[in-house]
Amino acid sequence: MTTAVGIDIAAKQVEMTYRQQGRCAPVSSFSQSPEGHAALIKKLNALKPQIVVMEATGVYYLDLAVALAKANLPVSVINPRSFRHFAELKLQGSKTDGIDSALLAEYGERMMPRRWSPPDDTRLALRDLARQINRLTHARTQAKNRLHALQAKKATFPLLVEDEQAGIEQLNQRIERLQQAVQTLIAKDAVLCTHLEHIQAGKGFGMTSAIAILGELCLLPEHLKGKQVSRYAGLDVRLRQSGTSVNSPGRLSKAGNAYLRSALFMPALSAVRYDPPTKAFYNSLVARGKKKIQALCAVMRKYLTGIWACLKYNQPFDTSRLFSEKHLKMG
Repeated sequence: MTTAVGIDIAAKQVEMTYRQQGRCAPVSSFSQSPEGHAALIKKLNALKPQIVVMEATGVYYLDLAVALAKANLPVSVINPRSFRHFAELKLQGSKTDGIDSALLAEYGERMMPRRWSPPDDTRLALRDLARQINRLTHARTQAKNRLHALQAKKATFPLLVEDEQAGIEQLNQRIERLQQAVQTLIAKDAVLCTHLEHIQAGKGFGMTSAIAILGELCLLPEHLKGKQVSRYAGLDVRLRQSGTSVNSPGRLSKAGNAYLRSALFMPALSAVRYDPPTKAFYNSLVARGKKKIQALCAVMRKYLTGIWACLKYNQPFDTSRLFSEKHLKMG
């Protein structure tokens, strides 16, 4: 008897159901946490499924997929577009977490997608190190702002200034140690070395931002397309239009990987000032009535899709290939 499991993943919980002999069991919910993952794995081990299906969407699937793979469960991570087409073929109009998990189970039963291979320990370590550097860098920026505020006052007690300076120095040392660890890690992997060089070929990308971007992208399935990667980063535009009464301007969804958005911001800001093709594209958007922040986010989105293409096709990042000649003329 074949047992196919479907898992629908959200920010705070995981919905799971299994399918046997053409019928789905009731949906079970688990928290989106290490404890919830452990409880889910325990239940799956008891079921002994032939396939466990989830979508490669959002920022929450990866940790669970890695945990299932390490538990030697037959997990398959599928393209969201494939699942959407399957739902359309089933004429499924409603969409809830429970319905999606049941459809995923049926997808697994009928399609038997290939088993997913988790990223290796090097790439997982790279992501974790890059995120820690990001957190420490933000903490250092906050500390520098506090120091500036303290030094702006004449009546500040000297010990407070010394304490803040000591904290900044400690953060500098921690960041430097982690950056050295990342570079050592990357140096041992020829593919990661090449990817890092390709990202840094673009203007505006320093070592820190390139490491942060690579740490997030190196874990994504290679079959994802540029638009899917943009959604993963929360750089896709969501419109709100209905009839004649609702016509709100498009806004970034921001329902995605905040680390990627943060890593792309400063390179894009630098590029719109010093890189001619990027500056021309940015100016053309502003000339068409876009706000400056909207134009900058459009540059971030273009940069992300361009970097993803470079990693997939093993080519250096080149902004002259991202933008057309008309943008240069308009700039």
